[in-house]
Amino acid sequence: MTSVVALIPARSGSQRVMDKNARSLGGHPLMAHSIAAARASGIFDAVICSTDSERHAAIARHYGAEVPFLRPAEFATATSPDIEWVEDTLKRLRAAGRNFDCFSILRPTSPFRTADTIKRAWDEFLGEDGVHSLRAVEKVTQHPGKMWLVRGKRMEPLLKDGPKDRPWHSGQMAALPEVWVQNASLEIAWSRVVFDDHTIAGSTVMPFFTSEAEGFDINNQYDWDYAEAMIRQGKFTLPELVEAPFADKVSEGSIG
Repeated sequence: MTSVVALIPARSGSQRVMDKNARSLGGHPLMAHSIAAARASGIFDAVICSTDSERHAAIARHYGAEVPFLRPAEFATATSPDIEWVEDTLKRLRAAGRNFDCFSILRPTSPFRTADTIKRAWDEFLGEDGVHSLRAVEKVTQHPGKMWLVRGKRMEPLLKDGPKDRPWHSGQMAALPEVWVQNASLEIAWSRVVFDDHTIAGSTVMPFFTSEAEGFDINNQYDWDYAEAMIRQGKFTLPELVEAPFADKVSEGSIG
């Protein structure tokens, strides 16, 4: 049996949406929805929240996640790469006798990813031989073939692989190669890629195609407002939560 741990990263100190992981969406802290989806999927041997905040840890435990230790401050900055906190977490778990064959990163900023989304991704990952990891992707809306690097008063195409007589930047979208962009919905990988290669993805990555709200990612106030509007209109549905709202939940604050 392949063992797998869900990792919910929920550091404090977000600036674009102030304290967003603890901010209330649909009556519960944002991070609660990812914890609920992870638990409801039924595939994880453990659901663990990685946070540098005692308050965030209390929220995570309220909704059924473990927080066996806090994330070191040096791995919780705005520029900290994922490999630092993932490796630290897996190493500390292993030191405590808890070894997992795989891990999945479920970021709170994708609250509309469902238990079924996670189960579908897990089945696809286990069904594919020779891959190191799986990453959620969606088709781009802004094609890189139409992007430019600006250097002073001149610019040049970001991608120069198109035909010279019909450069991509002058072509119709329908004529350009299909390009997919990663989103924050989920990642799954074998733990050995962390320990052996010091990476969370490895060199052989398979796609997991998300649709509609599954891959929606909250990065700024516009995204937050849009998410709330979609919930009010019944177009986006949050995972079901059986717990009472966290007593210390934050109110609808503003960006800092």
